[in-house]
Amino acid sequence: MATNKFTKETYLGWYEQMLLMRRFEEKAAQLYGQQKIKGFCHLYIGQEAVVAGTMSALKKEDRLITAYRDHAHALACGIPAREVMAELYGKVTGCSKGKGGSMHMFSKEHNFFGGHGIVGGQIPLGAGIAFADQYRGGDQVTVCYFGDGAARQGALHETFNMAMLWKLPVIFVIENNGYAMGTSVERTTNVMEMYKIGESYEMPSFAVDGMQAETVHEAIAEAATRARAGEGPTLLEIRTYRYRGHSMSDPAKYRTKEEVEEYKKKDPLEMVKDTLLKKKIASDSDLEAMEEKIMAIINDSVEFSENSPFPEPSALYEDVYFEPNYPFIKE
Repeated sequence: MATNKFTKETYLGWYEQMLLMRRFEEKAAQLYGQQKIKGFCHLYIGQEAVVAGTMSALKKEDRLITAYRDHAHALACGIPAREVMAELYGKVTGCSKGKGGSMHMFSKEHNFFGGHGIVGGQIPLGAGIAFADQYRGGDQVTVCYFGDGAARQGALHETFNMAMLWKLPVIFVIENNGYAMGTSVERTTNVMEMYKIGESYEMPSFAVDGMQAETVHEAIAEAATRARAGEGPTLLEIRTYRYRGHSMSDPAKYRTKEEVEEYKKKDPLEMVKDTLLKKKIASDSDLEAMEEKIMAIINDSVEFSENSPFPEPSALYEDVYFEPNYPFIKE
């Protein structure tokens, strides 16, 4: 991968964003062990280049939707670390008012539409968001993430058919980290190259190295250009790896230590760091200062969450249904 295609600002942006994701997830794991965070908690450690490379290739107005491994996506969309951490704590100051927790982050303001706990449930929703933008005549693109396990859901095929028929401006991303919970890809299908799923719908479909922000950026940029030109959706199988188990309750004994260590040689965060140092974009002291900056943000988010209140019991009845306020309806 030629690194001269990208600016110094892009590399610095990737590193800072990925460092925030990594340190945030490490802190979340620590807090989960202390029972500060309850319920399910799925960490993104190792997959940071997928989101970082995506965001640098999109416009601010574009949309993101994903599954329950969503902390990094929320941060990348610009949701403050305070609001993401408070949501993990179940506090009212969280981005979903403390009602969603780890699996259901959401922010309309930041064009982040979840955070979905139903496996594959976000796939048709992603196409629906893209349809709404197309119907309104906008040029926004929706990026819809799902895992290699979710790709087995029947709704994917219905969605792909409709998305191609209507040429919806959506990029479908399989974040293929090799395992659906603890089940390896080869135990679930004989189609090991998962991007080929899209080819039966004549959808442009490609495999992408997800351990490098550069390759992700290029693939997303090309797909977004096609979408904005009215050429419809793209399927990207972005091949990545998670260093932790499926969730905090998963010891990941189905993987060998050798396999994990081999992937750690391609750690996306370290690869960007090496580029920064080799190209003399940043010095060791610059990176140390960035580390301190990120840790200050994370420590602040924890303090903010600790001091925030839980929702009132009455909040159970709020945000359940949309309550329209039509001007022509009188009391």
